[in-house]
Amino acid sequence: MTVHAAERPAPNVDPAELAKFSALAHRWWDPQSEFRPLHEINPLRLAHIDRLVGGLAGRRVIDVGCGGGILAEAMAGAGARVTGIDLADKPLKVAMLHRLESGVEVDYRLVSAEDA
Repeated sequence: MTVHAAERPAPNVDPAELAKFSALAHRWWDPQSEFRPLHEINPLRLAHIDRLVGGLAGRRVIDVGCGGGILAEAMAGAGARVTGIDLADKPLKVAMLHRLESGVEVDYRLVSAEDA
């Protein structure tokens, strides 16, 4: 079955959310910033995902709404081949810069889940 562009549903996105996270993007990797709770729970999220899938090593993973890449980088560090997607350009740029600093391989893309 072929889905034509006219039949494809619109991306599920809230422009206010994109704007909010874009405005905070420069603070994404600051563990004392508004993202502190995300940094603190990330080890728990990673362990939960790893347990659910029976180990991340060697798996292909897509992180939908990856933002600045905190979880995406952690999954890549656990051995997954990660693609991180988001519709907010600024957080993705932060993720790409952090990827250069960390040396972790993550394929970041500005694309909706519907188009990934």
